[in-house]
Amino acid sequence: MQFFALLARNIEKFTDADFAPLLPEEAEQRRSLYAEGAVRQVWNRGDIPGSGMMFEAGSDADVRRHLAALPLVKAGMMDIAAVVPLSPYPGFGPKR
Repeated sequence: MQFFALLARNIEKFTDADFAPLLPEEAEQRRSLYAEGAVRQVWNRGDIPGSGMMFEAGSDADVRRHLAALPLVKAGMMDIAAVVPLSPYPGFGPKR
């Protein structure tokens, strides 16, 4: 099943300088999740500092477990705004 996770940096409490030391480890963890097939795509948000991540997972709990392992989430510097389960859009299926 696919899930979309929306993440937001906690910029009210942390500065760019606070984030900087954790960014290489954050990127590596995201690459690992991608390599193992848990993450399909990652985007930077265009509205606020943060990201969107498309997951392939068995449950919401699996997605949240993956997110909890991200260094910025562990440090309280990134908030999980939403984890949304997705289902196929039927409008692209065969015509009846």
